[in-house]
Order: sequence, then structure tokens, then C-alpha cells
Amino acid sequence: MMKLVRYSVAAHRFVRRKLHTGVYASTSQQPKITTHYSVVSRESDPRWKDVDMERVSDEADVVIVGAGPAGLSAAIRVKQLAEEAGSDIRVCVVEKASEIGGHTLSGAVLEPTALQELFPDWKDRGAPLHTPVTMDRFGILTKNRRIPVPMLPGLPMRNHGNYVVRLGHVVRWLGEQAEQLGVEIYTGIAASEVLYHDDGSVKGVATSDVGVAKDGSPKDTFERGMELHAKVTLFAEGCRGSLTKQLMKKFDLQQNCQPQTYGIGLKELWEVSASKHKPGQVEHTVGWPVERSVYGGSFLYHLSEGETPLISVGFVIGLDYTNPYLNPFKEFQRFKHHPSVRHYFEDGKRISYGARALNEGGLQCVPKLAVPGAALIGCAPGFMNVPKVKGTHNAMKTGMLAAECAVEALTSDQDTKGLYLNSYEERVKTSWIWKELTAVRNVRPSFNTTLGIWGGMAYTGVFCWLLRGKEPWTLSHHGTDHTSLQQANRSKPIEYPKPDGQISYDLLTSVALTGTNHESDQPTHLTLLNDSIPVEHNLAIFDGPEQRFCPAGVYEYVPSEDGSRSRLQINAQNCIHCKTCDIKDPSQNINWVCPEGGGGPAYNGM
Repeated sequence: MMKLVRYSVAAHRFVRRKLHTGVYASTSQQPKITTHYSVVSRESDPRWKDVDMERVSDEADVVIVGAGPAGLSAAIRVKQLAEEAGSDIRVCVVEKASEIGGHTLSGAVLEPTALQELFPDWKDRGAPLHTPVTMDRFGILTKNRRIPVPMLPGLPMRNHGNYVVRLGHVVRWLGEQAEQLGVEIYTGIAASEVLYHDDGSVKGVATSDVGVAKDGSPKDTFERGMELHAKVTLFAEGCRGSLTKQLMKKFDLQQNCQPQTYGIGLKELWEVSASKHKPGQVEHTVGWPVERSVYGGSFLYHLSEGETPLISVGFVIGLDYTNPYLNPFKEFQRFKHHPSVRHYFEDGKRISYGARALNEGGLQCVPKLAVPGAALIGCAPGFMNVPKVKGTHNAMKTGMLAAECAVEALTSDQDTKGLYLNSYEERVKTSWIWKELTAVRNVRPSFNTTLGIWGGMAYTGVFCWLLRGKEPWTLSHHGTDHTSLQQANRSKPIEYPKPDGQISYDLLTSVALTGTNHESDQPTHLTLLNDSIPVEHNLAIFDGPEQRFCPAGVYEYVPSEDGSRSRLQINAQNCIHCKTCDIKDPSQNINWVCPEGGGGPAYNGM
């Protein structure tokens, strides 16, 4: 057993060596979990010997992976520019959700800056921005009290001019605008592999195979994925995208930046009493129920959607927390019982639940954005403004800038088979995105001190309000999130109250509200590099933190058949595609890959 208080980078490297040298070899006591072809090769599997593995292909000028705010804004802007130039540019968007917006989840308060640039007439077009912000409230919570904090002019969390929205509905509307312009959008299609030309430039993507059984064998219904080739491929997968990870590794895109840091955001949508509903009111808190060393806080937004009084409520926790017993879902459920907010829910009805990881690193963690044939846009590289608690406007703007560069590249005479958007990164750095993120670059790292939340708030108040973020230094983040956990025997277990079924709920009841569905007879898409690591390392040292940080009950440690020891059970059907496990797993043994297209949550305006 390691004697370090924190799970250090050196310890992580030790585990990786064990993975590669086979020290953690699977035993008969640990049943086979991973059958996905990305880990278990098909080449030596006789079941695949006579299967036709040829892919059909199609070609477009621009292929975009992900139909979120960034991807759709990019597609729209390409078609707008093509129309202005009188040219015909084919744009194809692939989206793994079965419907546009089905995997979209955010708070959300939308700053309409980028939308105004994309569609100056967005109001006339019927964009679903129905609730202008009317009031900002911010407070520090103790267990029983709320200490109000004034929202002074210049603080990043002021929301004057912004709108409370259901972001999934905004994304659906963007999809309609894109299709009217001639963009081809293919839903239920998961891109699973990056393709390359012989000169090393990106050629496009391949979609997932379908009709593969849980044991990794081909079904009678097996169909090979297809190849989508493009002169330019834009990756708009959102936070911790599986293909973005491939590009990051192949091209070493993080060589000149700090490692990305993340948070997990959990959200519910409630129908509440009209007497308690205040359309346009925006509330944020920090403090209880998490300890001061944990970066986290709540949001509560009053939505005006027709005649139904709705509240969007959620909790965000930084994934650099140290206590392996912390459970983000249960912290969220506990928060709703605080005296300052519980009255909203006492006679209300919970409609939806969901969760998603989010980039929190800011400016210091933005990687290189373009490679020959491809570029990263939106939350794939990470452009969230953490103190503003929003990033949709930045994501949309990066998509628009990449689109402008793509149209220029399509008319250029480049010597690479995949066109290089060599001006894209510079345009981002000279845009209002970079100016905005520069001003708040030190806010998130300022919480990583012994003062915790109090030091971070003091720093934010002084430098964001008085100096407007013009301090001449840049603070660094403290390592990667997966190296932050303490050993279980050095940590204090957390006792959480039982849910009451009226304000707080159990996890499986919550997951049922996500509409999540996966074809059950397919390989588990939560792949393990080594099936023995969870029990022999994560459970032994950290008491199995994946069974707590997963917000969907995917990971369980259950008794083995002979009762001699525990084994890991992965309930892949529950997965809501949040990517938290891929980020926080202390051994980095979990690699999230795309399941068959169309699987996952079915959010409605989350």
C-alpha cells in the first residue's frame, strides 16, 4: 500500500507501468468485462475471420462531429458564407444522439453575443429565448443560513442582458436553421475513429459498427460503420470528446498548455408553484454542503416557458476534490434541503435529471486548436468562463471563426490533402473570446489554496472587480484531477442522509428521468485497459470511488459468485455520457468510447 497522502503523479505512472507490463493480469477471480474492439483485437478472433470489414465511404467539403452549439454554429456559418459567395459547399454533421439536442445539458443562462452575430434577426426567427434575466442573487451557505453577497458592477456573474434558456431547445432551433440552409444533419450516428491521409493529415471520421454482441462477436445484423471524408473536419464533441482525445494524443496538442481540469454539473428541472416562481431570477451559491476545500456551488434559474412555472436547479463540483468518499449526486440532493431553497420544491414536481462534465481550466488549458485537416471547436478544447458559469457563447463563436477559416481554406491552394486552418487559432486569440478568458484566467486556480473557497472569493472580488482581471501574473492549476484523490485510509467517510422522495431522490429513480437507453447486447463502451485494475487498485486503495463519482449508477462493486471477494460490475445501459469516469478514475484505466449511435440519454430541453 502506498504511503502517500495524495495519489501522486508518480503513483499514477507506477500503475501505468503495471498495466503495460502485465503485472495486473486478469485472473479467474476477475471475470472478463471489456470486449470492445478498441481493447480486444478482432484480428486473432476466429469469430471475425470471414466477416466483410470493408467500409463504404462518402465525401463532403466539411464534416462536423457533434450537433451542439459549436458544431451547428459552424455549419450555419459555412453555409451563410457559401451563399454570399455563390458557391456550393457540402456540410455534413453527425450527432450520436437520436435527436438534435438529446444529449445537450447545461444550466443555462445564455449570453446572446454570438447568437446576435450569427443571426441578427434571431428574435424574428423565433429563437427560444423567452426569459430575460431580471434579477441576480448570490449567497454563501452555511448549514442553516444564507449570507447574501452583493452583485457589484463588473463582477463576472452579473447577468444583465442574458437569458435563462433550456439549451436543448436552443440547439434544436439551431438545427432547424442549419437544415434550412442546406446542412445535412445525421442523428443517431456515432463517430468512433479519426481517419488520416497518407501525409498524416486528417481525412475524416468513421462511424461506429453496429450489430456487435456483448461478447464482442458479430451478430447476424452486423454492419460495418461508414467513412465520411472531408477536406476539413471540425470536432465539436463537447467536454472530453472521445475523438478529441485521439487527436490530442496523436498531435500532442497539449504540449504548450496546462492539463485540462474539470467539474461535474448535475441538474434537475422542476415544475413549481406559481406563487414561488419569479421568471428571470438567477440564483447562485457557494459553500454548504461541500467543505471549503471543495470547489463547488449551486445554480437555480426561474424559467418562463408558456404557462408552466419551471425552475432549473443544479450543483457543480470541481473534479479535483480529494476525498474518495465524496458523492457529487448526494451532495446535490442534500443541497436542495437547505432552508434557503427547499421551499421551492416542497410542493413541486421533478421533471428531469441529468449530469455532464465540463471544462474548468480556462485560458491556461486551451490546447493547440488546429492540425492539417481538422480543428477543435467549442467545449472540445475548452472555452468555458468559469466565474460566469457559462460557455455557450464562446463555443458558438469558436465554431463561427473555424467556419470562416474553413471557407477560406476551401478556395486556397494547399499542399496537404487535409486543409490546414492555419489562421483559426490566431483569430480566436484576437477575438472577444480571448479577451474575456484572459480577464478571468486566475479565478479558478485561486481556489486551490489552503484558504479554499474563501481565498478564491477574495481573489475574485479584488481582481475581477477592482482590476478587471489586469493583474500581470497567471496562476497555475495543481495537476490533473485524477491524481488528486487521497487514499481511503487517510480520508473521512461522509454520511449522507437518506432521500425523502419529495425533495431528494435516490440515484436509480433519477436516472429513470433521463430517458437513457442503450442496446443491451453490445460491448460495454466503458472500456477498461485492464479488467483487474478496479479491484486490485481502485477498490484496494481508494475504496472504489467510481461507484460514488458516477452520477448514473454505472459502476458497482458486488460480491463474486463464490463470495470470496468483490468484483466490478459495469451497468453500461445506465450511462448518461457525462464522461466523469474517464476523467476522475485514479488509475486512468477507464476509456469512454462511443456506443452504437442513438444510445444514451434522451433529454428534453436540458
